[in-house]
Amino acid sequence: MEEGAERFRPFFGVVFGLLESSRSGLANPLVVGSLVLGFVALPAFVFVEGRSREPMVPLELFRSRDFTGANVFTLLFYFSLGGTLFLPFNLICVQGYSATAAGAAIVPALLLVSLLSRYAGGLADCYGARLPLVVGPMIAGIGFALFAVPRVESWSYWTSFFPAAVVLGVGLAAQAPAVTMVALNSVDARRSGLASAINNAFSQTAGLLAVAVLGVIMFISFSGSLDARLDALDLPPEARQHLEGEKINLGAAEVPEGLAAAPAVERAIDESFVSGEGEGRRERVRGGARRHAGVRARWT
Repeated sequence: MEEGAERFRPFFGVVFGLLESSRSGLANPLVVGSLVLGFVALPAFVFVEGRSREPMVPLELFRSRDFTGANVFTLLFYFSLGGTLFLPFNLICVQGYSATAAGAAIVPALLLVSLLSRYAGGLADCYGARLPLVVGPMIAGIGFALFAVPRVESWSYWTSFFPAAVVLGVGLAAQAPAVTMVALNSVDARRSGLASAINNAFSQTAGLLAVAVLGVIMFISFSGSLDARLDALDLPPEARQHLEGEKINLGAAEVPEGLAAAPAVERAIDESFVSGEGEGRRERVRGGARRHAGVRARWT
């Protein structure tokens, strides 16, 4: 077990480097070193696993087109889903929701996944995985796009975030059982447990990468949008310097005390956060489009 953990340890460099880059910049030696270590570890991991007598991840499993396609699909699927991490911050910092209300906002999607996955799995057993794996990502992509519609404090939950959560839940319920079925059915029965573990590892890796990659995209978009809005306000240099240091807090950035233009600055922070999150959502929609294109190429 300890040997297996050692094999995966260098991969943490990619995640750490991406997360730290938003704070220290991509030119920081620690960031560069972490990213280089992580990316060098990728071919090294494949080499070690290929020569090991008892590999953690038997590479011959990936000779199956279905198994490889299912895991690539899982990677992109959970990468897209990981971006919903920023939704509670939008609801609390920008929309003015309480922490409880923000947590409950996504509950409709979770309930639909719980209720519909059983029936979606039954349909996949009867009619095959092709249809849910094509239609599911399309519906989920529409759900992600709907999350980008609400702006700053101008929408009711029932006409903005609720429809998006419902559509996303339907899309997730349609595709999740089907991709699991493809992954397990593409290997021998004696290796179904191993196939499930590998598929789960892909989903966990995707979640980590989503936080890191989309976090960088979010920070860059928020920073650029905020700079453009602050330029129009003609703030004192001291206030601009303070806000520069607050950028790392994104939508929770604090306005300098006693600033005459405080309401306008707060509005600029809120609008910049929504703009940055919208860029992250567009990236998730593009991820859904890539999943859809990949499924059509492989299973149609």
